[in-house]
Amino acid sequence: NDRVSPSALARRVFDALLPHDCLLCGALASSDAVCAECRDELPRLAAERCPVCALPSPGSQTCGLCLRAPPRFDATLALYAYEFPVDRMIQALKYQARLPLARFFGEQLAALAAPAADCLMPMPLHPLRLRERGFNQAVEIARPLARSWRLAIDARSARRAADTAPQADLALEARRRNVRGAFTCDIDLEGSHALVVDDVMTSGATLDELARVLKDRGAARVTNCVVARTLRE
Repeated sequence: NDRVSPSALARRVFDALLPHDCLLCGALASSDAVCAECRDELPRLAAERCPVCALPSPGSQTCGLCLRAPPRFDATLALYAYEFPVDRMIQALKYQARLPLARFFGEQLAALAAPAADCLMPMPLHPLRLRERGFNQAVEIARPLARSWRLAIDARSARRAADTAPQADLALEARRRNVRGAFTCDIDLEGSHALVVDDVMTSGATLDELARVLKDRGAARVTNCVVARTLRE
């Protein structure tokens, strides 16, 4: 999953070498994708949120939903609400190959307190989707995290075995059915703390299914690290 197409690699080199405009306001942003002024205006999540699913929760207590039906993952680190302009930024990264945004998101996540994880696993893409897109956005977001938190990226041991339908238009239970059996993992994770990196957490069904597979392979703890969290209406 760590392969990058030649065109995506060329864009990465080009973007790293040349200064460019802020992707939000157009001001010169040096080597950053977003200028400091726009960065400070992005919709950060409330400070008080559930430590398990990252939804708002008074006193940062575990929310009622996670108490009633605990997910397979143990914790979620998240920065932004999935709303304008973060939603458009993530879509530009994924579908327009705006790779500087991946570095920007990864660097913003790296400013969080580093969890005591043993391995960093980007959310895998199915090979067909990877060939179509040319890169895995979760891998690109993970690179600055790996450097800052001194963790190796393992983008090969967990694989997406099924090319599932997009989750966006599915109801919650359909999302869970859609990703059931979608992942495999090749390594023994006995007693380890796995850190899973992804761009967006919506219902959490995909992250929950991957956490199930990692726990089945022996992981003692699974923490999600996501750029944005969709908030309930």
